[in-house]
Amino acid sequence: MFELLLCSMLTVFPDYLYRRYAQGKRIGREINLYTVWYELRWGITACLLLTISLITLIFYFHPSTKNVTAVFRTVTILPETVGRVEEVYVGVNQKVEAGAPLFRLDGSEQKAAIETARRRIAEVDAATDVARTELAGADGLIQEAQGAYQMAVDEYEMKAQLLKSDAVSRREVERLQTSIDSRKGAVDAALAKKKTLETQIAVLLPAQKASAEAAQAQSQVELDKTLVRAGVAGSVQQFSLRPGDIVNSMLRPAGILVPAEAGRVALIAGFGQIEAQVMKPGMIAEATCVGKPFTIIPMVVTVVQDVIAAGQLRPTDQLVDVQQMGAPGTLTVFLEPLYAGELEGIPPGSSCIANAYTNNHDALADENIGTLQWLYLHMVDALGLVHAMILRMQAVLLPVQTLVLSGH
Repeated sequence: MFELLLCSMLTVFPDYLYRRYAQGKRIGREINLYTVWYELRWGITACLLLTISLITLIFYFHPSTKNVTAVFRTVTILPETVGRVEEVYVGVNQKVEAGAPLFRLDGSEQKAAIETARRRIAEVDAATDVARTELAGADGLIQEAQGAYQMAVDEYEMKAQLLKSDAVSRREVERLQTSIDSRKGAVDAALAKKKTLETQIAVLLPAQKASAEAAQAQSQVELDKTLVRAGVAGSVQQFSLRPGDIVNSMLRPAGILVPAEAGRVALIAGFGQIEAQVMKPGMIAEATCVGKPFTIIPMVVTVVQDVIAAGQLRPTDQLVDVQQMGAPGTLTVFLEPLYAGELEGIPPGSSCIANAYTNNHDALADENIGTLQWLYLHMVDALGLVHAMILRMQAVLLPVQTLVLSGH
């Protein structure tokens, strides 16, 4: 419509001025409903041809789209475990900072596990004290066994000397020999018991204590998971938890956290597939949004997605008919503001209109460019002004269309 109005000002209107002031023909007499085509045929024909050519060039080299949205990603509020809500710290639509507590689940089971691990640590400490006491007693047993062994050796040596003079019997000497072996075994047993106690104190009991401390730390981690905190700063939405509710990480999320920066970094636009050869990162763009009327936001194309989402295929147990994917998809383009703060005041999720402008400055600066190509590229760049004017007209009429003409 806007292109037709602009072209008519260059074709139909001059034709009418010529008929009116050069030929003296007036509207309502010589120029009426029945003769308008004959009288203004040159202007109308030129208007139609110019409009079609203008629309084709403008929308190809300076693409426009209404599929523009301040897309944002929400964070689902979910605990890592299933449990019953014990305390709730925030309400609906409340602003929270990163790390702020949101709610707490019942942690009686985790607290019991921590207490069990703590008592196990105390038990290991007590066993260590007992082992140290037994180690001190083992030294006494070793001295006692070594003394008995030495007494048996001394008595054996004495009786062995008396055996030569037949003062004692051979049976008595053999008994003493057996007693020496027995006393030697008692010494070895006492030394082995001491080594066992030393191993328990140095290796076994510290390992048992470390295991108990690890179990306590694990139980503490599980207890900490019962307190759900905000991962990022933002506002809490759809949050209606009450103490006693059951929260399941798979089936029953607690709510949604909308990050503070959500939708305020870039706009995501969907341009037609035919413009895939024109859209390039670095192109200048402009946008106007319903959430911020009468405002033109200067943008720049930062990312052009190299795939069309409509062609996505996910393997299933059924063959996919290509006809089901026949609806053409759009070329996803990321637009970021040229200046910081330009997206302030635009609610995330707002619908917008965006134009992108082809820039042929580098091609025009080439010394080897031909005259026809030079004129053509100049014309293409000049048509960007027409599209910019159209966008500004849309920005002015957007509130009227939304509030009046849409019937709301």
